[in-house]
Amino acid sequence: MPVSFTADLDAVARPWLKTLSKSGGGRAARTAPLWLLADVPAAIAFAAGLALGVDALPRGLPAAAPWLVLIALAAAARGLLARRAAQAGARAAAGAKAQARRDAAASALGGRITGGEALAAVVEGVEALDGHVARFEPAKLAAAVAPLLIIAAIAVATPLAAAILLLTLIPFGLVMALAGGAAAEESRRQFLALARLSGLFLDRVRALPVVLAFQAEGTVTRDLGVAADDLARRTIRVLRVAFLSSGALEFFAALSVALVAVYCGFNLLRLLPFPVPEQLDLKRAFFALALAPEVYAPLRRLAAAYHDRQAAEAAALTLAALPAPAPPPPAATFAAPPAIRFQAVTVAYAPDEAPVFDGFDLDVAPGEVVALLGPSGSGKTTLLNLLLGLAPLSAGEVVVGGERLSHLGSIAPSVAWAGQSPVVLPGTLADNLALARPGATRDEIERAARAVGLDAVLAARGGLDARLDERGGGLSGGERRRLGLARALLKPAPILLLDEPTADLDAASEQALLSILVEAAKGRTTLIATHSEAVAALADRVVRL
Repeated sequence: MPVSFTADLDAVARPWLKTLSKSGGGRAARTAPLWLLADVPAAIAFAAGLALGVDALPRGLPAAAPWLVLIALAAAARGLLARRAAQAGARAAAGAKAQARRDAAASALGGRITGGEALAAVVEGVEALDGHVARFEPAKLAAAVAPLLIIAAIAVATPLAAAILLLTLIPFGLVMALAGGAAAEESRRQFLALARLSGLFLDRVRALPVVLAFQAEGTVTRDLGVAADDLARRTIRVLRVAFLSSGALEFFAALSVALVAVYCGFNLLRLLPFPVPEQLDLKRAFFALALAPEVYAPLRRLAAAYHDRQAAEAAALTLAALPAPAPPPPAATFAAPPAIRFQAVTVAYAPDEAPVFDGFDLDVAPGEVVALLGPSGSGKTTLLNLLLGLAPLSAGEVVVGGERLSHLGSIAPSVAWAGQSPVVLPGTLADNLALARPGATRDEIERAARAVGLDAVLAARGGLDARLDERGGGLSGGERRRLGLARALLKPAPILLLDEPTADLDAASEQALLSILVEAAKGRTTLIATHSEAVAALADRVVRL
């Protein structure tokens, strides 16, 4: 392997993975290897019961019955322990992946990584950690301790058979080290090829109108084909190394068990061509033979998960290099409706573009309802987004409740919001309404839904348990607006921001919502961005932009 790659693994990837396993895996990451180690006494008991049972069978079934019971109990215990180890590993992997995904998504959503790099990190990179945390980390401790414990148990019955197994561990370990070194570099190259293909595909999809305009479909298809073929070749190389290493490991494992079997068999028959300091009986020979394959079971488990480790380390090099997510801004809350003041506010989305606002001033008294009226593009939504931190403040200051917004941080906990495109998540109608207030009771959710006129939706789709997909299938544009209004009603916030609350509604539906808007604005400092003169007439003051 290149020296720089090995140094990156030691300095970056492995410490990062270790920290992630401890912090994200939690208690499950610590208990998973212990369940695997607990299998050692069960395996010894199973082999002992098998050896003693076979020895007792010539004396009749009653003599062998206790050992048969021991075999059954040990087998059941081994199955239970294997299940608990798998469950603990799965929980540890889920926790570690959740933490890694949160950090990677925060970097992506914060604009710190973009394009295919973000996609590969959040999706493929995080998923590549699963096998490392769930299987390799628990197997690593078990592979280091369990073979020695089993060999020690075999040494009680036959020290020479234990010595044979101990000596054959050396080539087994060397093969694992060599295979791991070869697989690490191939896994890194495969992950980089996957990231390149993801980035290329995403960038070409984004530029699809340009590609079609310049009739570059053939070039783009060829580039994607080359990247896909490169990924396929690198994947085959990884699999080739994995299969070769697996074959070599199985060879040495079978060879060592065969040597023990030959020794025990010739010792029992007294046909060894050289003198040995022990004479085996059936019980001791059968115990050694039954337990010999168990010496390599933890190592086989580790070898099977070794590729998971290489894939995780290759992904960790990318994930560890992501910028740390910015700490969330402090959240401000208000006990009463606050005053809002825009002082010489300038908003420009880009330095070379004309500002949306330049020196804008507006004072909103506590509990006042102000309608922002104006044509499309006049900046109504921008003012609301400015309060939510979704639009840049280029100059001036926004003061909320006597405190500068730049000092307060986020005021989202104190804001009830109904936008032009309410977000709809897969789930029930009740789940979507409760996004504004997760602790709301079912009765409160239903009252809010009926208050905004969603009665028809409730009646036609089975009530609050009606299923919605991520596109809000079955909801019209007006019903989506009502969904957003219901969320605003449900959240008891001292600030209410409404962005075109009656758009997509006919005159009759708009008229029916006016009284709801009046009710929603009571006891709140309210800003309503609207084109509608009827909605503006509800306000205490109208500001024309």
